[in-house]
Amino acid sequence: MEKETQRKTREGVVVSNKMNKTVTVMVERTYPHPRYQKVIHRGRKYYAHHEKGDLEVGKRVRIQETRPLSKLKRWIVVDVLS
Repeated sequence: MEKETQRKTREGVVVSNKMNKTVTVMVERTYPHPRYQKVIHRGRKYYAHHEKGDLEVGKRVRIQETRPLSKLKRWIVVDVLS
């Protein structure tokens, strides 16, 4: 009996498409400061696999965690949102 695990998903904006079949996605998160409660914006870049390679910079995408595909690539593009 295999247990299916829920894979992590993130939404972000494509910031680079200069590689073959790979895009760089910036995922931004917001959270309140623990003491001062000011809203803080922090971002992280992920390398994501995209087989077609036709994504443009500025597109909003949904990425999903997957097995390691290369030294830095651990995500794949699931949907193009806009």
